[in-house]
Amino acid sequence: MFGSKKQTLRIDGMMCMHCAAHVEEALSKLPGVKGVKVNLEAKTATVKVADFIAKEVYEAAIKEAGYTLVEVA
Repeated sequence: MFGSKKQTLRIDGMMCMHCAAHVEEALSKLPGVKGVKVNLEAKTATVKVADFIAKEVYEAAIKEAGYTLVEVA
């Protein structure tokens, strides 16, 4: 596989650094995820993946962590 792709997720419900860390941990556990960077101020997470992951997969992981996925770009 050559390189990685990025997906940006907009997430509602993150209020503090603990929330951001919780989201980062949940997304890091997904198969194919190579890296996650959460921006609390922008309420986004940038995910490096081997291949694009379906919105439903992100949505389930984020919901289980206690937050809401708004958009995948």
